[in-house]
Amino acid sequence: MGYQRIVIKLGTSVLTSGSRSLDKAHMVELARQMALLMRSGVEVVLCTSGAIAAGREHLQYPVLPDTMPNKQLLAAVGQSQLILAWSELFSIYGLHVGQLLLTRADLRDRERYLNARDTLNALLDNNIIPIINENDAVATNEIKVGDNDNLSARAALLCDADLLVLLTDQKGLFDADPRTNPDAKLISSVKNIDADLRSLAGGAVSGLGTGGMATKLEAADIARRAGIEVVIASGHHLNVITKVANKEPVGTHFSAIDNPLESRKQWILAGPASEGRLVLDSGASVAVTQNGRSLLSKGIIKVEGKFERGAPIMLVDEKGKVLAKGMSRYCASALALIAGKHSNEIESLLGYNYGVAVVHRNDMVLLDE
Repeated sequence: MGYQRIVIKLGTSVLTSGSRSLDKAHMVELARQMALLMRSGVEVVLCTSGAIAAGREHLQYPVLPDTMPNKQLLAAVGQSQLILAWSELFSIYGLHVGQLLLTRADLRDRERYLNARDTLNALLDNNIIPIINENDAVATNEIKVGDNDNLSARAALLCDADLLVLLTDQKGLFDADPRTNPDAKLISSVKNIDADLRSLAGGAVSGLGTGGMATKLEAADIARRAGIEVVIASGHHLNVITKVANKEPVGTHFSAIDNPLESRKQWILAGPASEGRLVLDSGASVAVTQNGRSLLSKGIIKVEGKFERGAPIMLVDEKGKVLAKGMSRYCASALALIAGKHSNEIESLLGYNYGVAVVHRNDMVLLDE
């Protein structure tokens, strides 16, 4: 097999087969395929949804108000049931599992990010399958990654995987909505994710999970920028995991970008959520995207959001197109004072100077391919 380390994400609809409860028969089949990969020398990381569904099933489908505490209640109960199910299923094949529950807070802080990476690698080095899920029992909206598609992409970056497999209730990405258009055709290969491709992505089909095709495209974009191939395929396709691992044509394959980001820029892209935006004039937009330059205060038209020095922010052009993500060397209130001004005016305007670059090239990831 050509891959050495694979992250496999299973959506709720795959685990339940569209029902209200976990489909253990299908889960053991998926475990069997992952065990085959492990025996062949391929390392496997599993990112699993289904905690809330497992909690509802274990509590015999209680009628609860749709509030955050009740969702966390179901996640707290279901998380243990979900990991117990996976532990029992993998034990059939003589494999051990280890659980990692993450939130965006674990990915935002560089030290915690590296600690999570070390734990993942330690499990893999000892032939233990890491099972990752969001820590929904304690996560609030402010610290949630939000969906396991994006979480799996971040896990792929954490462990330096070769391939990310997103298994869902659809065969892949289509050129039209297959739910409404019988002539929709599967897109077998993608080399560039652009606005036209994103417009093809619809919402969740089953209503059981939190991610639709749009979040899968987001996840694919994050992973491929780090040099990781991505496949979106049906979790009920016969032997889907082993076929994808053997590079057989299944689902939609996303090529990795030829020049992947180095480690720090991977963290900037995948870890902290953006806290604000800077609108750039045409000159600054060209300098950043085409000339390899840092962002200077002169090129800023507008500052949006409230953020501190060192916060992650998005750089957009005058039409609102996202150009890059980076770490700001100045807080939002300071940038409001120096926006549009020459770099040599910064100290006189602020009374201090953190350098001429508002966002340095080394702290920036281009998002405009």
